[in-house]
Amino acid sequence: MNKLWKLDMEISVVVPLYNEEESLGELTRWISKVCLGLNKSFEIILVDDGSIDNSWSTINHLATDNPAIKAIRFRRNYGKSAALNEGFRLAKGRVVITMDADLQDSPDEIPDLYDMIANQDYDLVSGWKKKRHDPLNKTLPSKLFNLTTRKISKIPLHDFNCGLKAYRLEVVKAIEVHGEMHRYIPVIAKWNGFRKIGEKVVHHYERKYGHTKYGLSRFIKGYLDLLSITFVSRFGKRPMHLFGFLGSLLFFAGFLIAAYLTYAKFFMEAYRMTERPLFYFGLLAMILGTQLFMTGFLAELVSAAGRTRHNDYGIAESINI
Repeated sequence: MNKLWKLDMEISVVVPLYNEEESLGELTRWISKVCLGLNKSFEIILVDDGSIDNSWSTINHLATDNPAIKAIRFRRNYGKSAALNEGFRLAKGRVVITMDADLQDSPDEIPDLYDMIANQDYDLVSGWKKKRHDPLNKTLPSKLFNLTTRKISKIPLHDFNCGLKAYRLEVVKAIEVHGEMHRYIPVIAKWNGFRKIGEKVVHHYERKYGHTKYGLSRFIKGYLDLLSITFVSRFGKRPMHLFGFLGSLLFFAGFLIAAYLTYAKFFMEAYRMTERPLFYFGLLAMILGTQLFMTGFLAELVSAAGRTRHNDYGIAESINI
């Protein structure tokens, strides 16, 4: 393990939340009870993603009685990926566990998840809500989404989107989550070289308070993000392999068309080249080929320069950070 991360903390529980004031007290007490039963040092990192209810006031009250609670609040709603990314940045535990704040994930799963990371050498363990207490309009699209992701990523998980996951600390420090990419954390981890990814069947409770924050639009965004992460994982460090290949192919096809038309004009029949539609196809192919090749060249320069990681979330307040 990197010397920078040789800390005394054993477990970090990262909980992103948005308008969950009713469940926070029960959730933090439940997490604390389980971790104390394990006799392991722990911290609970609550990331308030710009809640507009009394979630932050509730967190302030809970933190006065529970020193394990650490919290930050965004100025506005940035999304679950941003909340997880910031929670990962703050986590110090040897094992990092994430769960949703709506009490549908069970803290009683923490001991087994901890054991799989700490003692069975998994890099990442994803929960599998085998029996879900969600409406059909949520479960059916989810099954299709998971099937597609499983086929494309070659990672044999049944539930990529389960909020209950466990990680080695090195994993969360090596990845960056943005946009709607929290659904693809196992894919991102694999892309970063962490290949021992496991799965555990977890208990899924019915929502006790409030209502779901997700609609059908998340699946559209999910598939767009899947295309994005697939492209980045395969060509992020070698964009010229894609753009250069396609550009060269198109330019060569256009060049062959131009060569054929030139030969035909002088040796087969006399005509004006601009009168033949094939001329414009050849010209377009060469132009697009040149543009794609230059795109690949510029992308290679950007990739070589590297990307500076930075935090641009508007954090309004923090507790025990």
